[in-house]
Amino acid sequence: MERVKKVFVLVHLVLWTLFSLLVVLQLSDEGAWLILTSGFILTCLLVFYGHFYLLTSYSGKKKKRSYYLRLAAIMLIGPLPFVFLHPKGLATWDNSSDYYMMTLVTIVPLFTLLGWLARVTENLVLNTIKKEQLEKQAVETELHYLKSQINPHFLFNTLNNIHTLVYKQAPTAPEAVLGLSSLMRYMIYESNAATVPLSREINYLQDYISLQQLRYKKAPVVDLEIKGDTSSCHIAPLLFIHLMENAYKHSPARLEPGDIKVKVEVKENTLSFSVQNPINKNPDNSLEEPGGIGLPNVRKRLALLYPEQHHLEVNNTGDLFSVILTVHGLQSQPHERETQLLYH
Repeated sequence: MERVKKVFVLVHLVLWTLFSLLVVLQLSDEGAWLILTSGFILTCLLVFYGHFYLLTSYSGKKKKRSYYLRLAAIMLIGPLPFVFLHPKGLATWDNSSDYYMMTLVTIVPLFTLLGWLARVTENLVLNTIKKEQLEKQAVETELHYLKSQINPHFLFNTLNNIHTLVYKQAPTAPEAVLGLSSLMRYMIYESNAATVPLSREINYLQDYISLQQLRYKKAPVVDLEIKGDTSSCHIAPLLFIHLMENAYKHSPARLEPGDIKVKVEVKENTLSFSVQNPINKNPDNSLEEPGGIGLPNVRKRLALLYPEQHHLEVNNTGDLFSVILTVHGLQSQPHERETQLLYH
């Protein structure tokens, strides 16, 4: 905001400098042109900025009577510099009144109007910028809230599982602790960026899957397939985690190896992420449909982050639940988002 105000100050200086040069060129042939030019410009400045700052003081106030009285005073006082500095202005009373009335009728109304236009223009620009900043803050707040809605039960369950491993002195306990540490570091620190490398997001997903695997004694229940160059594009952080939570939450308690199928594919500038899981036919909460709160969260974030650049397909066959997310334009996304933030 301060930068915009400095730009307005610079615009005022440039325009007044150009106006002064134009007046000098017009009056340079007159006698005592320097004094005559100074009086004319001082009158213009007095009327223009008198009304300009008067509007600033009374912006949003309802004291119309006080405003009109002060405006009348500015307009009546405005011609005086021109009259006093005019070589013939104070020669006789007739000259003084003629020059005063001529300035009052011609110059004063014009620069009173210009002062109003300048104030209205600046207010319009500043209010537009304030509105955009508030909208940007609201979007960032909502994104932060949506991003933070990761199921806390996962963390508690993971800590309990690690406690069990430590108690049993299992050789996988240190690896589980490192996995949880990496996951928390990513959630707390790295995910604050607008975008992250897709490869880093996949690493986070793999850490999450590894920690969830502590609940199962069989071979990995998640079949994760990765295709394409995941290091060449960026994605909004924590975008896939809700879909993975959803898959675990609504799957049967006993899962066979490979029951949950996850596929990440990068092709040109398009990312495809799909997850499929079997549906638990006897859920603890019969009122909750497969999909839970994860899908609404993902839909809101996608609408804010990738408007008209994504497609989310949800399928429920009764036995299997699948979600396919497609995001376009990933190669240019980090630069585009940075430009948008600078604009706002």
